[in-house]
Amino acid sequence: MVIEVTEAGASSVGADLVAVAVGARASELGVPERAAADADPVTTVYRQSGPPLAVVALEPDVEGLRTAAARAVRACRNGAIVAWALDSTLPLTLEQQVRSLAEGAVIGAYDHRRWRSAEPPRGVERFVICGCPEDLAPVADRAALVARWTNTAREMVDAPANVMSPANLSDRAVNFAHLVSEIVDPVRAGLGALAAVGGSSPIPPRLIVLRHTPPGARDAPRLALVGKAVTFDTGGYFLKPQHDIVRQKADMAGGAAVVAALGAIAELGLPLSVTGFVPACENMLSGTAIRPTDVITTAAGLTVEVNNPDAEGRLILADALWYARRDGATHVVDLATLTGAMRAGMGDLYAGVFSPDEAWRDTVVDAGNASGDLAWPWPLHPRYRPLIDSTVADLRNTAGKSFGFPIVAATFLAQFAGEGPWAHVDMLGPALLDEDRGDAFGRGASGYGVRMLVELATRLSVSLSR
Repeated sequence: MVIEVTEAGASSVGADLVAVAVGARASELGVPERAAADADPVTTVYRQSGPPLAVVALEPDVEGLRTAAARAVRACRNGAIVAWALDSTLPLTLEQQVRSLAEGAVIGAYDHRRWRSAEPPRGVERFVICGCPEDLAPVADRAALVARWTNTAREMVDAPANVMSPANLSDRAVNFAHLVSEIVDPVRAGLGALAAVGGSSPIPPRLIVLRHTPPGARDAPRLALVGKAVTFDTGGYFLKPQHDIVRQKADMAGGAAVVAALGAIAELGLPLSVTGFVPACENMLSGTAIRPTDVITTAAGLTVEVNNPDAEGRLILADALWYARRDGATHVVDLATLTGAMRAGMGDLYAGVFSPDEAWRDTVVDAGNASGDLAWPWPLHPRYRPLIDSTVADLRNTAGKSFGFPIVAATFLAQFAGEGPWAHVDMLGPALLDEDRGDAFGRGASGYGVRMLVELATRLSVSLSR
């Protein structure tokens, strides 16, 4: 889809559908009051001359406008042109409106039914924001770019596990333009935890490393993005129940977010050194799977008693965090669909963010909320640390208790996060949506984390220029 801005009116761009928010602009275009009242969320008004009008009900905020654009695009496909008539009376700046509309249109154009045998229907080809100063075109272009990479992450997460294996994910990632890539063999590199978890599958595990190092980038800060990519998680010998195992193709959503965010950061050309580290594997039930009570040696040299083979994500992240610090990262963020308790506690809207460095935690939270990837700060108190003491090894991978699951998981990761700012984002809730939340995304993968990470990297790069 092409996103355009023009100062021209919506009636002059050859649109197949003109979309407008309920309000003053809709009245100016001749929308009857009854039709505006019936917009729940969209009603279509057919006119004797000119294209039909899609009248979209929305909340008068950024998220409402983003959702409205997505709904307008879904209301008109088959290669059509949609024109959006800006409404200057909305309590948003024109820049906010343009950013929200461009992002919402691209997100709304995503179709997760790509694995059907029939030819997929054509989407909207052009989305034109009308009545807009053309100097805001760069705002629209940037928002559309980030949204396209968000859709890339959605595609990877929505893909069935036989299509998006560790090998397929790495093949996809290394072909992204403007990035230097490396595939690390965990056995040769001494990544014992990743090798142990991934050893349960006939598809070898790997650590995907993607580097954005623009010319003239400073030595610091060096941002590392670490993403869990268990492309299918059976739970191993703690086999998951049927209602949960059917969602496990999405256990690589953190890795997909990191891969796509690196693609967006590179395409934007941000003047900041950013490296992605994605431990990719399957956690399968097999003769080579980790057994309960096994002790493994991590890359950091710490030994871990595995008292829960279904708590494998923190194991592979431990090795990736160590590797990122050894690589020279000064600031680290990891993203993972780590604990079902996070989804139970916060639903499918917010991720939880943990860090012993409250300033860095709040920086990550603020970047998420500003971008639309909603986040909430969680505690990480040192008194949780004794819960992961082991009687036979340095640590155990769970507390063996019936409480505090997300905090215990973050506490475990903190043992491998090294010196310097680090934050953990537990994104299990919003990564894969079982139901339509009534926003721009609909059901399926949301690409959570891409917008957050791009916003975080952008803010760090802006701080360098001051």
